[in-house]
Amino acid sequence: MSRWLSLIPLVVLVLLAALFVGWSLNRDPVYKPDAMVGQPIPETVLPRLSSGDGPPEVLDLKTAGVGKPMIVNLFASWCAPCRIEHPQLMAMQAQGIHVVGVAYKDDPADTRAFLEELGDPFALVLVDREGEAGLDLGVSGVPETFAVDAQGTIVAKHAGPLLPEDVERLTSALR
Repeated sequence: MSRWLSLIPLVVLVLLAALFVGWSLNRDPVYKPDAMVGQPIPETVLPRLSSGDGPPEVLDLKTAGVGKPMIVNLFASWCAPCRIEHPQLMAMQAQGIHVVGVAYKDDPADTRAFLEELGDPFALVLVDREGEAGLDLGVSGVPETFAVDAQGTIVAKHAGPLLPEDVERLTSALR
């Protein structure tokens, strides 16, 4: 009889595990990749990428658009998908779209070399060495791109490298 009593904790543990698995399979996850859409862009203050002469100018993300719609693109020189999307950013610049780059967890010298190699599609580049803006925007990795209207509200977001159809969706959200 005592041997059967010693199995009770094991049976209870198995039942609890089954209950947990059943609950987790039927649960609706609360992860919202577009949680910032409809929210004001954070006023994270970052230094501007400079040529290395003197102290860099600092700006916050909200005023980087100077009261007009903008695209904010988080990128890095070490990011292979950022190279893939780069022609789309160059095309946006050619269309006259105000694109602000945020060099995410990147060394400024590496960022400058990256832009010299591929071309600079950005109206300005801010340096986010510690990933502060990435945290404020809820970024899970680079590249990520946000469409921000003239009032500073995020109206659309894209995670991953931009393709032509993504550019159209983001820019149409600014209109």
